[in-house]
Amino acid sequence: MNNQQNKLVLFQSKRIRRVWHNEEWFFSVVDIVEALTDSTNPTDYLKKLRKRDIELGSYMGTNCPLVEILTETGKKRKTLAGNTENVLRVIQSIPSPKAEPFKRWLAEVGKERLDEIENPELAQERMKEIYEKKGYSKDWIDKRLRGIAIRQNLTDEWKDRGLTHEKDYAILTAEISKATFGMTPSEYREYKNIPDKTKANLRDNMTDLELIFTMLGEKVTTEISHKEKPKAMMEHKKVARRGGNVAGNARKQTEKELERSVISKGNYLHGNMNKQLKQ
Repeated sequence: MNNQQNKLVLFQSKRIRRVWHNEEWFFSVVDIVEALTDSTNPTDYLKKLRKRDIELGSYMGTNCPLVEILTETGKKRKTLAGNTENVLRVIQSIPSPKAEPFKRWLAEVGKERLDEIENPELAQERMKEIYEKKGYSKDWIDKRLRGIAIRQNLTDEWKDRGLTHEKDYAILTAEISKATFGMTPSEYREYKNIPDKTKANLRDNMTDLELIFTMLGEKVTTEISHKEKPKAMMEHKKVARRGGNVAGNARKQTEKELERSVISKGNYLHGNMNKQLKQ
């Protein structure tokens, strides 16, 4: 577990599992309960805590997702986890003399993320290392990182227009993808044979050209939205479709020139991505 995506960290000799999820560290809640309470059954302690503190139970149900974290046996299991903000809320409800030391420890552990916020290049370097260890080429990594920045610009634009829910983003992303590739992201995952249970990122399983046209569709959508400032969801969907159509037309023209489809069945999970990337 000594990699960037799954790590064990220690608090007063207690092991706390963490996983990189949604671009930040998420910590195992049950591990934190055990570290703070020395309970012989931290899972049961947590259940009783949630029942006793209704507000906490509701908060955790809304904000603490189940994420895959490695167990002691090396297998991945769905585990209740929270980011730094979530964890601080949980320990407020745990009567423990270790609470304050834990807060200081958490701040130190999270310092690497704060450093990345101050210096975004550190985050980019970290992500490069992750993809390099997975076997991706430098050219592909550069495109993937650029795509992440373009995606962030798009979601920022949507937020500026009053859209704040992930469900809205998913709907608009599906419009862009459908216009660009003729498939929604879920249909694309099925086409590439990427099981939903793997939680694998679709874009991590795209070739260079697929990434390029994905970026083009999202960038054009951002520019149109910034210019026209849509308000209603229907207007946003039309803008997303137009942005995707620009990328879709470019894809079709490219396919005509190359005399082959840009859309690939290749995916990283089944070990055939390297061949696709070389092509």
